[in-house]
Amino acid sequence: MAIIDLNNVSKSYVSGFLMRKKKAVSNISFKVGNGEILGIIGANGAGKSTIIKMIQGFIRPDKGDILIDNNKPFDPASRIKMGYLPENPYFYTNLTAVELLRFSTSASGMPKQLADKRIKTLLETVDLYPHRKQRLKTYSKGMTQRAGICFALVHDPQVVVLDEPMSGLDPLGRKMVLDLILDLKAQGKTILFCSHILNDVERVCDRVAVMDKGHLRKVFTREDLGNQTMEEVFLHTIEERSEC
Repeated sequence: MAIIDLNNVSKSYVSGFLMRKKKAVSNISFKVGNGEILGIIGANGAGKSTIIKMIQGFIRPDKGDILIDNNKPFDPASRIKMGYLPENPYFYTNLTAVELLRFSTSASGMPKQLADKRIKTLLETVDLYPHRKQRLKTYSKGMTQRAGICFALVHDPQVVVLDEPMSGLDPLGRKMVLDLILDLKAQGKTILFCSHILNDVERVCDRVAVMDKGHLRKVFTREDLGNQTMEEVFLHTIEERSEC
């Protein structure tokens, strides 16, 4: 069953002094099912961020349909099911990690006893529990990123959207997050994973979508790679389209 469903989605922006329309994404269609991790890769400006914003309901497509478990992205029924880590998360830095996560669980209506248990488990998973009472302004970039991952997951969403989740993480932090993503998959969560680190995409994703200049160029599985690396398939796909 498809939890994320995009059907012929297009979006344009008006930009520049002459206010000309520029197409950000064009006729994008894909589905992501229960317990599936779909990676989205592409160069800067390929349309990845626009897709994420539309799935989150931050902007609406000009054309086409997006459904999150059969609801529109901007419906409350969809939003409560989604967890989102932006590429550059920003939080009120005078809060502690526990206060930040309690804000999220309170907003989602999670009972306090369950919320406290879940907060403790997540902070332990990403090795932030010893720092739970420190204010976020004292956190390093990597610690802030791990706190952001906890914030995206603490309300136990069915759909998880991660935009460059490895940003600022050291090798140990990356391993923690990759293991956490695989654990979410085992729980049946639907995950959209955007990253420039192709080795990480290859490790955790069931399928990978290649974006280029607003178009979905190719979708393939790890098995489709054969003896090729993810980087080789990505570059070949982009170069092949450039020659057309």
